[in-house]
Amino acid sequence: MPVGIGKYGDKKVVDLSEWGRPLARVITRFLKDKPVSVIQVTNFHLLLSLYSAWLIYEGSTILACFLLIVKGVIDAVDGELARTRERPSHVGRYWDTVVDTISLIAVMCAFGSLYDWGIAFTFGMIFAILFQYSLFNHYSILMRALGSGDATSRIDERVRPIAHPWEKQRNVNILHFIYLCFFNWQDRIISALSGKGSKTLVFELTVSSTLGFGMQSLLIFGLALTQNLEYLPHLVLGVNMFLMASVLLRSRL
Repeated sequence: MPVGIGKYGDKKVVDLSEWGRPLARVITRFLKDKPVSVIQVTNFHLLLSLYSAWLIYEGSTILACFLLIVKGVIDAVDGELARTRERPSHVGRYWDTVVDTISLIAVMCAFGSLYDWGIAFTFGMIFAILFQYSLFNHYSILMRALGSGDATSRIDERVRPIAHPWEKQRNVNILHFIYLCFFNWQDRIISALSGKGSKTLVFELTVSSTLGFGMQSLLIFGLALTQNLEYLPHLVLGVNMFLMASVLLRSRL
């Protein structure tokens, strides 16, 4: 991968969930020659997410939601660090998905406990968000392919990738198996629901990028600041599902 290649290669796109990437690049430049691995960065934003979930459970929602914004920035650092060091990683790609899902479950369960959502409704929220993330990821990967950008992620992950020289095939195999068991079904459902998409994919990527964690963390923090977090289900199951339906409809026209 050429030095300095962006996430979307030579494509100039409007990714609303990437607002924190300039700050992530500053952090990346600081960490580039430091003895800090990409996996350690990923593990740090996992710990930050779990701490945020505990704060939500304790009722400290404003601080918790602010830390979720910080978590979103740190989440962008691991990918930037891998690209800057020219060390793309299948292990890092799969582990990042596992960490994001653990984080989502912890945070939503904390909100569910705080607002008495009940188990069924809480997991309904989790599944809805997982599909929204998958939709954004689907068009993000397609756009990267158009721009010859980061090629670590794939639309179809069923074929086991070959480990890079700097990672162990055994670790790739284990995490690939975990990905197939717990996450690949989302990708396949979204792929089945999606059409061919527009020629440039600009509409699909831009609209679905509002469903990415970066933008959603800002919206959730806004709800926390205005003491309106009880409307979080309206955001996830109302506004976000409408946006998701709009993208899927456009992709088939």
